[in-house]
Amino acid sequence: MSGPQCCENPPVVGSGSLQEDRIEVIGGLKSYTAGSLLSKLAVLLIADAFGYEAPKLRKLADKVAAAGFYVVVPDFYYGDPYVPGIPASSWLSNHQEEKGCEDARRVVADLKSKGASAIGVAGFCWGGTTLSKLSTYGEIDAAVILHPGPISDDDGHAIKVPTAILGAEIDEYSPPEQMKRIGEILSAKSVDNFVKIYPGVVHGWTVRYKDDDEHDVKSAMEAHADMLDWFTKYLK
Repeated sequence: MSGPQCCENPPVVGSGSLQEDRIEVIGGLKSYTAGSLLSKLAVLLIADAFGYEAPKLRKLADKVAAAGFYVVVPDFYYGDPYVPGIPASSWLSNHQEEKGCEDARRVVADLKSKGASAIGVAGFCWGGTTLSKLSTYGEIDAAVILHPGPISDDDGHAIKVPTAILGAEIDEYSPPEQMKRIGEILSAKSVDNFVKIYPGVVHGWTVRYKDDDEHDVKSAMEAHADMLDWFTKYLK
């Protein structure tokens, strides 16, 4: 996340969408939860800059839970998601991906202590960049990176887990060419990967699609299905 494209079409968060009865503290972070850990299959969703209260992100969490996973959406921003109108650079200076990675590792450790036998992680925008760092530790079983912030070749070389990369055709932060390049790097070191670029959509679309844009919605649903397929392949 570094500029306007990351900040377009922000979610509308209202009191009716917060579902406080489904908030638990996991790894020290307030987290929206869906599904049952009795499945022993956990999925962690790392939000984009708009945070864990975004209704479409929580709707996606519910969809993943319906497929048989225990889903956790932590508040990696400690109650301080990005607010449109402030400089993105200012917000980012207080929310570094390295700190997000540390927090995510604590969430993963807590899930394992609660009985999770397989853990997948999906990251969106800021969360995608954070996930690229988390994936270097080999502590999770599968990763799905969706329209991330910048990911360098060095980041790609360090990834150790099976990784799907779902990118937008129109993306100034994670251009299709670089997403394909990361896939090539992973293939060269025999890390299973899947790279797919969705035509005609922009950065952030999987959790910020416009409800009245048929193409946006269809592409988002397709990406959600691809994400679920990846988790099913590696977690079940």
